[in-house]
Amino acid sequence: MDSKLMDAAVMNKPLDIEIKKIQVPVPQADEALVKVYCIGVCGSDVHYYEHGRIGRYVVEKPIILGHELAGEVVGIGSAVTNVQVGDRVAVEPGVTCGRCEYCKSGRYNLCPDVVFMATPPVDGAWAEYVTIRSDFLFKLPDELSFEQGALLEPLSVGLHAMSRAKVTPSDRLLVTGLGPIGLLAIQAAKVYGVSEIYATDVVPFRQELAKEMGVTAVIDPTKEDVKQRIAELTGGKGVTVAVESSGNARAIADAVRTVKRGGRIVLVGMPAASEIPLDVNAIIDAELDVLGLFRYANTYPGAIQALTRPGLDIEKVITHKYSLEQTQEAVEMARTQKDTSIKIMIYPNQ
Repeated sequence: MDSKLMDAAVMNKPLDIEIKKIQVPVPQADEALVKVYCIGVCGSDVHYYEHGRIGRYVVEKPIILGHELAGEVVGIGSAVTNVQVGDRVAVEPGVTCGRCEYCKSGRYNLCPDVVFMATPPVDGAWAEYVTIRSDFLFKLPDELSFEQGALLEPLSVGLHAMSRAKVTPSDRLLVTGLGPIGLLAIQAAKVYGVSEIYATDVVPFRQELAKEMGVTAVIDPTKEDVKQRIAELTGGKGVTVAVESSGNARAIADAVRTVKRGGRIVLVGMPAASEIPLDVNAIIDAELDVLGLFRYANTYPGAIQALTRPGLDIEKVITHKYSLEQTQEAVEMARTQKDTSIKIMIYPNQ
């Protein structure tokens, strides 16, 4: 296949995506070639599309975005033994070194040498084919769809949040922000056995979807005092864990006063400003655990296992579907229609 061309959605510059013919990648000895069937539009993709940068990562040349994907193995390198041609797979998009202290300790998401798809200057997978080291491929059981396989990536963020907070079935959980990550964090909480889940968001469409996905109650922070409403809903007990996925500065600050004494807060959403005032005295006095979260680690096998059991419906977050040729339209939908869109999927090989 090394002499063939494929279609790819290339971002030439912010707000400019063009479908181009490029070379089909050739797998190295330890890599597999994957035919991409389904790939999501992530908030980071939209941010790069709109602004050309996220923090220290700057788009300085044309780039292919996209990192939430599933597909079929159509070629393997000479050293690959864990997958074979024809396997349906989900792709974990961050290839780490496997040798550093972080990788050796199991926290490979912190590897300083990670090569993460769609993070400049590394190309992503809004294309017909992609290569990746085969140990970052996970076989999909027949009962799981390619859509579920692609959603394993954002679901993993929620699962990692539950792991960081050491969530148990006895916890009462608050999720702030009901974008794809927040909604899938609700499903992740179910995996951990949590049944009492509260959520906040200002968008009615997202509030209703959260109810469909199993939250106990949804609160609009512009209309109600979140802490007071949670006290009413929990009989004064409060929530033991807060997962903040909105990145809203007020929501981050309010999490400190919303979670009960001895509780845990996991900060998932990236705020626009790097510095946000927090009530440190309240954190100390209530002995709160405030935890940062960066991507995920060791989540895919458990996520696949969880999805094979009844009770989870992560595909509810998919609101729109587009072909590869419609990639710019798909990203514009994600950028401009946040009130009516959640997770948008692109299909490079229809």
